[in-house]
Amino acid sequence: MGSNGSDPSPRPVVGITAYGERASYGVWDHEAVLLPRTYPDVVIAAGGVPVLLPPVPEAAAAVDRLDAVVLAGGPDVDPARYGATPHERTGTPRPERDAAELAVLHRALDRGIPVLGVCRGAQILNVGLGGTLVQHVPDVVGHTGHNPSPGVFGTVEVSLEAGSRVAAALGASATVRCHHHQALDRLADGLVVTARATDGLVEAVELTGDRWVVGVQWHPEEVATDVRLMAALVRAAAAHRAGRAA
Repeated sequence: MGSNGSDPSPRPVVGITAYGERASYGVWDHEAVLLPRTYPDVVIAAGGVPVLLPPVPEAAAAVDRLDAVVLAGGPDVDPARYGATPHERTGTPRPERDAAELAVLHRALDRGIPVLGVCRGAQILNVGLGGTLVQHVPDVVGHTGHNPSPGVFGTVEVSLEAGSRVAAALGASATVRCHHHQALDRLADGLVVTARATDGLVEAVELTGDRWVVGVQWHPEEVATDVRLMAALVRAAAAHRAGRAA
């Protein structure tokens, strides 16, 4: 019998929040929606189909058609979002992106859609649920190992909590790539710490309960040979899709 072109097991569709930045390429220099290529590449390698979500609140409506969401890394979250005065090292706020990603997050949570927050994404998860941030990590840990210099990733050793979703994917410990000068401070209700760096800094959190909601301060998309964490998200996305179809 010939194929009708349908896929009996379609790949889960994973939405990835994108940057809104001024960019130059070719003959153009203008406002653009962009994302490092590593994000869609690792989603594809993990078995998913990537879809970019622009940093506009209206993009949250697309969540209803997704099987999972990745909140990508990027600039500092506006301290006004968690009731703090900006630190002198805190970057220029991106209010439109903050609003867009918070809308995406809450829509995904309301619908039980799996979420992976990466770096800034972990911070959006915490702030969106009522937590706060450390605005400059060196003030707390006394070194710049989590963000050695602009555009340079630090290599950080993390210990993972037994029984957590990150430990199920990566084991008891992992060597990860980090580029963050901010971090989680007071945890939002419902989040638990599931990984710490050797200096004690929180490197991963998860939402309690059955929903697959994870935030990591590191950048899993920067290690193309290790897609285990993204594959865990994609499996959760496939399970969510199957449950929705049942």
